[in-house]
Amino acid sequence: MITRVDDNLLSPANVADPYPALAQLLAEGPVRWSNAHEAWMVLGHASLIQALRDGSLSSDRVMPVFETQLSPEARQQRAPTFEVLRHWMVFNDPPNHTRLRALVSRAFTPRSIERLTPRIEQIVADTLDELQDRGTVDLIRDFAFPIPAIVIAELLGVPVADRDLFKDWSDCIMTLVFGGSTTVDRRERGQDGLLELGAYLRSRVADARSGRADNMLGMLATAQDGDDTLTEDEIVATCTLLLFAGHETTTNLIGNGARALLEHPAELVRFRTDPGVARTAIEEILRFDGPSKVEVRRVVRPVSLGGCELREGQQVLLLQAAANRDPDQFDNPTLFDLTRYPNRHVGFGFGLHHCLGASLARLEGAIALRRLFERFPALAPAGPDPTWHPVLISRGMSSYRVNLGHPR
Repeated sequence: MITRVDDNLLSPANVADPYPALAQLLAEGPVRWSNAHEAWMVLGHASLIQALRDGSLSSDRVMPVFETQLSPEARQQRAPTFEVLRHWMVFNDPPNHTRLRALVSRAFTPRSIERLTPRIEQIVADTLDELQDRGTVDLIRDFAFPIPAIVIAELLGVPVADRDLFKDWSDCIMTLVFGGSTTVDRRERGQDGLLELGAYLRSRVADARSGRADNMLGMLATAQDGDDTLTEDEIVATCTLLLFAGHETTTNLIGNGARALLEHPAELVRFRTDPGVARTAIEEILRFDGPSKVEVRRVVRPVSLGGCELREGQQVLLLQAAANRDPDQFDNPTLFDLTRYPNRHVGFGFGLHHCLGASLARLEGAIALRRLFERFPALAPAGPDPTWHPVLISRGMSSYRVNLGHPR
């Protein structure tokens, strides 16, 4: 009897742990059609790299949906959402992607990120101080979320007191952007969150344009590439993307990393006692159970990939979570090894669309995890099992209860 592998990435079992199913699907071939998602799945590492390099696959999946797949009534209702999302760099191809990235990347230079180290250390220390006598906490709500939320809010000149607003807006936007079992009500709440966040940011652009904002918002507002600058809509959309993706990705990196370390005690001992594994540890977390599960593309020209013929107009799911455990690329791919090197994971994408904020996420994740386990060496899962966000694109927990134990 042949057992069919569940290729629905939103089934409860695959939301909780997608890796067994992905391994079975990958064993059948690097590229396959998914009836559940009505899309091609790219699972193999080599095929995924090829796909990310191939201009036949487009990142622009927002406006085609708006223009061809919605009724006139739906277009009218959802126009405000698409007006914001169409300016997001991640939904653009060259030449507009090249233009946006050239302007935005000026705020993410290695020097500017490195200068954040002392402030991130202080934010982590303050967050740990607040947990000092709590006993049992939700590691996501009480630790993994506040740190990147404060960092990105400060970078954009947003008062830390408003960070809970961003949590509410982010939760509304998540299903809208990351894919999930979206209802009409959730779409409406997602659009409301997106518009409220946009209005909040737009109110701050004028000061930034005047040069009075000594922060990332100011850099974006005054960024120039020759005579080119960002429009107000582009600034607001970019800040919306940074606030949403900037903290969501890092929250998931910290949460997934803490869980992976707790579930592998020998590696946790190594992490605590060997400072030399700090850099490779973050890379292994990104490979083993990273914050990004899928990238979505649209076929704009027929292309052959992994022995399959992809037709114009079809949707493609680039499964980073599968490629990062491809045995053709990684020895013992199911082994969590903090010393793994080389480690050509695709946790932050590859090439043209490599995550612009990857260096910041790595820095925050490394500091947060190091200081967490230094402060609470007896930290342990408290149960029940963690709950996971039921979304397609990202992989992260909405709740993870832990016992802190005695602080050091």
